[in-house]
Amino acid sequence: MLSTILVSTCAFPVWADFGDRVENQLDKKGDRIERRLDNRGDRINNRLDNKGDRINDRLDIKGDRIKDRFDAKADKARAAGHNKTANRLERKGDRIERRLDKKGNRIDRKLDRKGNRIDRKLDRKGNRANRKLDRKGRQFDRKWDRKHRG
Repeated sequence: MLSTILVSTCAFPVWADFGDRVENQLDKKGDRIERRLDNRGDRINNRLDNKGDRINDRLDIKGDRIKDRFDAKADKARAAGHNKTANRLERKGDRIERRLDKKGNRIDRKLDRKGNRIDRKLDRKGNRANRKLDRKGRQFDRKWDRKHRG
């Protein structure tokens, strides 16, 4: 790693001593790693959020279709004079719709939590890497200054 740092030292101002240049390079490298991990966590989180929303919507639509089917059966039964059967069919459709809505919401929440957990984990990983490289750069700069400036 130090060899790559030594090769690319010409990109900094002339007034900066070698320790400052190395510290700056390590700082930038840490920032890059942190940004990359943060971005990856955000993308995974968004993908899981969208997946949960799609599943939830699909189950909501399925529940509505089933409820409508039972309501149509209930209307036919009511037209034939079977009120108790019609009420039972309507309740059955409502129950199925509620169950599917609850299932969709549960899956959506589960995927949201999973995405948030992954995002937080990658954010922490990026912060750790950034802090580690910042600390390494500061230590190198201090060591360089002690050696060469007396």
